Amino acid sequence: MNLAFRDIRHSWGRFLLTCFGLSLLLGVVLSMIGIYRGLVEDALTLARSPQADIWVVESGSRGPFAESSRIPGDTREAIARLHGIVATGAVTYQSVAAWHGGKVLRFYVVGYEPDRLGGPRQIASGRAIARRHYEMVADARTTLSLGDQVPLGRNTFTVVGLTENQVASGGDPLVYLSLRDSQELQFELAPPAARREMARNGVVSNTDTVNAIIARVSPNVPPATVTAVTQRWKHLAAMTQTEQENILTRSVVERARKQIGLFTAILLTVSAVIIALIIYTMTMDKLREIATLKLIGAPDRTIIGLIVQQALTMGVIGFAFGALLITTIKDYFPRRVILQPGDGVALAAAVIIVCVLASALGVRLALKVDPGEALKG
Repeated sequence: MNLAFRDIRHSWGRFLLTCFGLSLLLGVVLSMIGIYRGLVEDALTLARSPQADIWVVESGSRGPFAESSRIPGDTREAIARLHGIVATGAVTYQSVAAWHGGKVLRFYVVGYEPDRLGGPRQIASGRAIARRHYEMVADARTTLSLGDQVPLGRNTFTVVGLTENQVASGGDPLVYLSLRDSQELQFELAPPAARREMARNGVVSNTDTVNAIIARVSPNVPPATVTAVTQRWKHLAAMTQTEQENILTRSVVERARKQIGLFTAILLTVSAVIIALIIYTMTMDKLREIATLKLIGAPDRTIIGLIVQQALTMGVIGFAFGALLITTIKDYFPRRVILQPGDGVALAAAVIIVCVLASALGVRLALKVDPGEALKG
């Protein structure tokens, strides 16, 4: 006879309601871990999309995502002539807002040369950019559809293709434009400012500027060798794909990682306190029954097993409900939530440890019960 399950069945309504409340708390913990995984994946998606091996940026810069970087567009030709380079591309990055359908939409615009590196890895529907001007490929999260007309700057662009899960580290969906269009959007002055610049200097600023040059290296040449050669040019800095990803995870999502980690630890602590209080209360409610067990000669391990098994059952049911809830609703979160099996297993192990530790308070109370309490009226 299992005393723990018999006691749960005696008050199963209250026990299930308690498990449901605990499941909401554990579901929040699991969602925080998934949100962090989503932040990292979103940050790396932008850097991994071109499938480049090296990134060339402005000297002293850590890349186009961590800080500002501007280099001449013709740098691409110089990089393309280096030994081991098999493909190159010039890219720009910028955040913009546009009116569409009566509301403001925020995009992260990627400018690239349609016949070179830098474009979307895969088109979900429609086609890639085929013309040099006024076409765009947008991510499905922009809520745009094929054929939509979107005003950006002084021009109107037509959506010719759609991607999926292409977002920047800040959560803004990606929009791909041709390099020339993105340069005009990013670097060209507005007409009044251009007239003022012309009147003052006689020339308008050159817009053939990009944020980075990306390159793919031959499999027979180590990327670090190419970056070392590029570093000899004092006005340029170069890094491998791995270095770029490390910079992204450390500079872009490091603070979010610490904050989410602290919040997760606080929630686990709160869960432990709640489980301990619930088990303590349940133990208080059956002190007479525990005293009766001691009076008839039940060993301490039977009483300890009663309390620990109830705590573990509560934790397992709460975790299962919480995991099922978050798995069901994760696609409705405003940011991507990625639930990995390893994270679930780690959290389940943490919940079991928390339940065992939290039951110590109830076990201590039960072991102190005097068997004579069973004979009192």
